[in-house]
Amino acid sequence: MNERNIELIEINPNDLFGMQNSNVELLRKFYPKLKIVARGINLKAFGEPEILDEFEKRIEMLITHFNKYNKLDENTIEQILMSNGNEQRSSKIADGVIVHGVNGRLIKAQNVNQRKMVDKMEKNDMLFAIGPAGTGKTYTAVALAVRALKEKEVKRIILTRPAVEAGENLGFLPGDLKEKLDPYMQPLYDALRDMIPSERLESHIEKGIIQIAPLAFMRGRTLDNAFVILDEAQNTTHNQMKMFLTRMGKNAKFIINGDPGQIDLPRRQISGLKEAMLTLKDIDGISFVYFDENDVVRHRLVKEIIKAYTTFEVGNE
Repeated sequence: MNERNIELIEINPNDLFGMQNSNVELLRKFYPKLKIVARGINLKAFGEPEILDEFEKRIEMLITHFNKYNKLDENTIEQILMSNGNEQRSSKIADGVIVHGVNGRLIKAQNVNQRKMVDKMEKNDMLFAIGPAGTGKTYTAVALAVRALKEKEVKRIILTRPAVEAGENLGFLPGDLKEKLDPYMQPLYDALRDMIPSERLESHIEKGIIQIAPLAFMRGRTLDNAFVILDEAQNTTHNQMKMFLTRMGKNAKFIINGDPGQIDLPRRQISGLKEAMLTLKDIDGISFVYFDENDVVRHRLVKEIIKAYTTFEVGNE
């Protein structure tokens, strides 16, 4: 009798095996001529070579489906096991869906300018998303990055932001480096947790597939095969912005998010974002999306607050 061992590296075995091995029992019903054993991170099958080949192909399809949609129920398993072997590939932005999040949650573009971000990243390698807080710039950027990783368009995601509140000098804060940095990176973690199951997210971070680091850590690197997001870019200096933009390597996608109305730099220091908006506006391959208070997707009062502050600031210029 021939043996086939499938090591489950790209999926948590519990997600494939199901509660109390219910999915394994379903596999046994579909493949009665195979002896199927699920143990640890291994799925073993014993039987004839032709049936084993078909079985392994279907298991790969199930894993691919779960990694794309973060969901694997009995109906889906039956459909994949009974299909002709060619899982239909849906349009990337069908019905506005950017990516399937945790438990199959649909992550969609919520406003016109989020949809513009999706469209423009299909055609360009670098995009600036400019506008006030609450418009979904960061969330959409992270969704696009996760989608690119799932589609194997890139090998890693790199998320960064300037820790300007601490002057990029975090030594006075308690804890190790990760504990010092986490408060500044929290919005990025929050978005990732909506889109990637926690165990896989932790694994990706441990393996360096997803990297979250302050902007100062980008110096000297060349970022190949990566989807890179710079958040809170209004708090970069001229040198920091130039340094970051020139890290772009082969097969890389860059999104730069920022709100020119929330600059925390010292008064006489020019924002690297504002400078880049003027300097790079005519370069082919770099696109810009401008958000305003009408794009706010938080509480309705946030839109009114932004509008009131904009009116006040314009009146006091």
